[in-house]
This record gives sequence, structure tokens and C-alpha cells, in this order.
Amino acid sequence: MKALFNGKTIAESDNTIEVEGNHYFPPHAVDQQFLVKSDTHSTCPWKGEASYYSIEDDGKKSKDAAWYYPSTSDKAKNIENYIAFWKEVEVTS
Repeated sequence: MKALFNGKTIAESDNTIEVEGNHYFPPHAVDQQFLVKSDTHSTCPWKGEASYYSIEDDGKKSKDAAWYYPSTSDKAKNIENYIAFWKEVEVTS
């Protein structure tokens, strides 16, 4: 799987985990230079509290376009710290 933003590959892995239609990438598979920590948080009833990143490249920014669970519930341990994308990020195989 690949995650593309602004025409660039920002994540690539053969070991994503699909949950609820979203591919979660292992942290080491994501190019951190594109990620900017956000103050946004949300809560999933079965996964726990999510933290967000905005994505930036060459002046283009997508606010809160990536999320991860730094400390998941027991039911979601397999995606703890894995990163998923939405908004202007294309995830493709």
C-alpha cells in the first residue's frame, strides 16, 4: 500500500492493517518529514483516543489528515502507533 500527498509517496508498506476501511501504516513506513503534530484529538469507543498530524509539502497543507492511537484499548493493540490517512491523501495498492 502507498499513501500519496501532493504527488509524493509519504508512506509505503506491505504490512498495513485494515480497520473499518482505513489502512494503518507502521510508523517506520511513514516519511515523518511530511507530518506536523496537531493539537486535535478524538475518541473512538473501542480504539481509544486518537491524536492527529497535519500533512505539509511544498506549501500545501492538509489539516488533521493523518491520525494514530498512541495508547489503544486492549481490542486495538495491533494498530497502536500505526498511522492512517484521509482528506487529501490517496491510499492505493
